[in-house]
This record gives sequence, structure tokens and C-alpha cells, in this order.
Amino acid sequence: MDPIHIEAPPIIRPLSPALETVAIKELNENPARLADDLLTLRRWIWSQPHLKARTNDQFLLAFLRGSKFSLERAKQKIDRYYTLKAAIPEVFNEQRQSDDPLVLEIVRMGVILQIPLPTDESRPCVTIIRSTAYDINKYKFADIIRVGSMFGEIMMIEDDNSTVCGYLEIMDMIGVTGSHLFHLPPDLVRKFSIFADEAMPMRQKGTCFINVPLSFEKGFNAMKAFFPEKMKNRITVSSSIDVIYDFVPAAYLPEEYGGTNGTINDIIKRMEAKLLKYRDYFLNERHYGTEEKLRECSVKYDYESHFGIEGSFRKLDID
Repeated sequence: MDPIHIEAPPIIRPLSPALETVAIKELNENPARLADDLLTLRRWIWSQPHLKARTNDQFLLAFLRGSKFSLERAKQKIDRYYTLKAAIPEVFNEQRQSDDPLVLEIVRMGVILQIPLPTDESRPCVTIIRSTAYDINKYKFADIIRVGSMFGEIMMIEDDNSTVCGYLEIMDMIGVTGSHLFHLPPDLVRKFSIFADEAMPMRQKGTCFINVPLSFEKGFNAMKAFFPEKMKNRITVSSSIDVIYDFVPAAYLPEEYGGTNGTINDIIKRMEAKLLKYRDYFLNERHYGTEEKLRECSVKYDYESHFGIEGSFRKLDID
């Protein structure tokens, strides 16, 4: 036993019967082996001189589920999670705080809406992104992504639907113009897409673009080239709103989207309250990350090549 660290029984939030069935069948989760898997992953983190990572049970469990309980893949995802954060400083910076005025402004505009699901539901969690709900002359795309990444992290920690069943993004493009498309920096879109695909432990089940102007198609196809290949195959584009009901029951949606699940303003208030509860969590994020000069590997990590075609992580063996 490591003399520095004290072992304790795992503290895990129990799954609903429906989610537990999915976790066992689709993610290879074995409740009887869970404590051993968590201990193995935690001890591996402690043994890595370059890596300072969170080691609480629920955090590590998200990565095990996101790797279908392959310990080697979970190790790799955790390493990438912290390493790639350092490679996107325009998103992961000192402004990434729950009480930052800019963050709260964006939350209150309802650009990002996390849709509450019934507790007994076993489907992917749902986020609606309202692409024109913010002034592109006032806010940078990196500001929006920063707030989205914060709620993605909260979702990873406390939403079992996201770690077991994955997540669905609904992109509401109503009123989008060419100016909005030019506002998207291709390099940041590419880098964050890679981060979401290769480092976050939730499985993206699809992206549904609704209310898409007919003139958007050409620009969309150009932007689509920056997405990872498997993400391209999970994208749906429609000029109407009706396609949304193929993915989410109307009853789960807010009134503004034809549902009965409260209003957008109700969702905004819940999200702001939730974010403020994570003040200490985001304040403590500065204590976690990687120090590349301490990495015990013959291949030096190269951010640029990873965000290109051949990343160094593709050559790394995680011991």
C-alpha cells in the first residue's frame, strides 16, 4: 500500500436500475470489481510524476465509463484531459470561474441550456445551444466555449445519464448569418472538437442542427471538415425544428421548443444556481494539470502535432 495515501471505500452515487442495466450491458461495468478498478486507476495517477489529477471516486468513474472500463484507455483519457487543456489557453484560463462576470453574463443569456431529464430516464442527456443568443461583436467564441466546457465538466461529475448514455447537442441556428459563421475561429473549433472527442469521458451521441437557413449549408460543409471523422457521421441538419422530436420527447423540452418542461428562463436560473455551487471546484482547478518536463516518456508531447494529423499521444504507451 502506498504509505503516503490512505485508501478508503469508494464513494459512488448509485445508478437507477435503468442506467445500471445500460452500464453493465454497454460499458462493461462490473459492480463487484468497481472498487478495485478505481484503486488501480488512482494508484496509477499517483505514480505519474508529470500528472496532477483529481482522484475522487466519482471523477475517476466517469473516465472508466467513458473508456468502457478499459483501464488503459481510461489512463490515456485522463492524461489527455489535462494535457490538452493546457493546449487551449483561450478556453481554459483564469476566467474559467463560477463567479466571473463574463461567465455569468453568458449563462444568463441562455446561450447554453442543459435540459433536465426525469430521474428514471435512460437516454443521452440533452444540451441546446442557441447560436444567435449572444452578440458576436461583444463576446468571443472562446468565451462561449469556456462556459460550455464548465457545464460539460459539471455534467461529467453529477449527471449519470451523460457518463452512461452519452450526450446529444441540439444547435439552434435560427437567424444565423454569414457573420456568425465567420465569427467561428476554425483553429479553435478544431482543437476543442479534438478535446471533446479524445479527452472528455462522455460519448457524443449526435449533434442536431435545427432552424438552419438554406444559405448555411455551404458554410456548414466547410466547418464540418474540422470535426473528427466519427463526429461527422453523427450530425443531422434540418431547416425546421420538427426534427428535434426524433431525438428528444417533446415533453422534456422547454415551452419555447414546443415542450412542457418549464421555460428557458427556468433552465437559466437552475444552471446559474448550479454553477455557483461549483465555485470552489473551479477555483481549485489551477492545482491540476501536467508538467511535461517530468513526463516519463521517450516521446516529448507536442501540442501542435497532436492537433494536426499525427499527435504524439498516438505513439505513447500508458504504463
